[in-house]
This record gives sequence, structure tokens and C-alpha cells, in this order.
Amino acid sequence: MILGLDVGGANTKAASSDGSFTIIEYLPLWKGAPLEPLLRRLSAEARPEAVGVVMTGELADSFPEKRSGILFIKGAVERSFSCPVRFWGVSGFNWRDLADLAAANWSASAALVAEEVGDCLFVDMGSTTTDLIPIKGGPRAAKTDFLRLARGELIYMGLLRTNLAALLGAVEVDGERVPLSAELFAIAADAHLLLGDIAEGEYAVETPDGGGKDRESAERRLARTVCADPGEIGPEGVEAIARQARARQLELLKGGIRRLAEEHSLNLVAAAGIGEGLIREAARSLGLEVIRLSERYGSAVSEVFPAYAVARLLEVELGGR
Repeated sequence: MILGLDVGGANTKAASSDGSFTIIEYLPLWKGAPLEPLLRRLSAEARPEAVGVVMTGELADSFPEKRSGILFIKGAVERSFSCPVRFWGVSGFNWRDLADLAAANWSASAALVAEEVGDCLFVDMGSTTTDLIPIKGGPRAAKTDFLRLARGELIYMGLLRTNLAALLGAVEVDGERVPLSAELFAIAADAHLLLGDIAEGEYAVETPDGGGKDRESAERRLARTVCADPGEIGPEGVEAIARQARARQLELLKGGIRRLAEEHSLNLVAAAGIGEGLIREAARSLGLEVIRLSERYGSAVSEVFPAYAVARLLEVELGGR
């Protein structure tokens, strides 16, 4: 059994190379969440023969710089597994510089998609960010998050954790254009829960106020973004905020997909992650063909695709020896 790990700042994900085992654990590293106990539990439960690892958690602001984060995650993994452990960097498994390991999870995904799907725009929307990776004769993305942000290959927007105040400058409520309060009152998960895009059990992150993950609690948080209670703006006003948040996410996705598809002359989008449905909606509105990786590999694998990809890539690496 080959296990793949994707250690993020908010979530740690794991998958076996055959896709039969997958897990997502909310583990906020910036709050000092205990990574090593989770990894040791995975080691005991899965008993892998080898482990492939990608990471993005080194960016958590609990670390003074990314190198410290990389060393922390690398050490935790190596101490937790007794089997061989291989780390995937932006140059593959044969990296030389520790910095190559920073935010390399997209690279593993893109390498596998390049082999099994071919030329396409690979788009993976998770809880926090969205990767847009042009694949044309192989992945064409920049090698660092800084450069990918600059080139539109990384959008710092996800299906769940994005602060509505960062997403929307103002909203239309009852005929009034109202600026959003610059506070962490509500997140994208609140909008998607209210609109029925996700169920309560899929609200897999902390709520901004520490409150419930039910519809009533989401309504209260959404109303607070315009300094109101639900009773002040009514259910129509609360829903209007949620719909405008979703529309803005769709607009950002469409803009990113359109630009990169045109730049690289691609007409196929391969969609992955918990935001797969929103990606498909955006791509189809642009007249692009869409492959949902959940239909090829299963929903559980699509949601942890970098972990699955690095497991598959390690399986091939080990098999070639």
C-alpha cells in the first residue's frame, strides 16, 4: 500500500494509490494543531509500504519563514512513519533545494493529469485556494506561489474559508448598495450552506464566530457582514448577500479560466476538489469542455487529489526500480 500525504495549513489529506483509502482532517497549523499524532495514527491504520508527501502548510504564519515550515512538516512526517518517505517538489521526487518542496502539491496533481488526461487546464478548488494549471505537453505553471499569484495560476479563494469581506467590497440589499464590514463575520461556507450548495456536514472548517454550522447560524453571520441582524434585512436580504458572494466566486473563476485557456489555446478543463461543481459551471459558461475528476476517480479522490497523485507517482517511481 502506497500512501500519499498533502499537508496543508488548514487541512491534512491522505490517499492510497488505489484510491480505496482517503481522509481529510481539519488541522490548522497556524494554531499549533498537533500534526504528529494524526500522522502516527495514519501510519498505524494504513501501514503503508512507502509514503509520498506534498505540502503547502509551510506558509502558515506560525512559522517565521517558509523554510522553517518545510522543516517542521518534513520532520513530523519522517518521525511518524517507519517506511520509506519521499517528498515531491516542483522538480519531482529528485529535488535538490529544500525550497522546491514549498507549495508543490499542484505539481504532483498536474504531473498525473498530464499523463492520464493530456493537454487541458487543470483547475482544483479546495477550501482555501484554487489552482489553475495549464497543461500543454506537460505542466506550464510557474514554480512558486508568488509567481503563480502574479500569473493568475493561483487564486486565493476557496469554497469554504474565504472571508466574504475579502471577496466582496459591497452588496446590493433591498435596493441599497452597502459596503461590507472589514471583519471576519462570515465566510464562503456560510453562503454555500444557505444556498444549499453544501450540507452541514460539508462545512468542514471552523465558523468565524465559533457558532453552529446550521442554516440559522449562517444567516446570522451573513447579516452581520452588513452590520445587521437577520430580522433587519429579512431572509431575502440575507440570501441576496449569499447569492452575490457565490456570483463573485463564479466571476473570479470564469476570469481566470478564460485568460489561461486563451493564452495556452486550451479548450478542455479538468476539474477537481470540493469546488468541482463551481468550476464546471464556470467552464461551461465559457463554452469549454469539462472533465470532472470525480467521475473518473471518484468524489473522495477528487477532493484529495494532490495526495492521491503523489501516491500514484511514487508507485510508478518505485515500480521502475
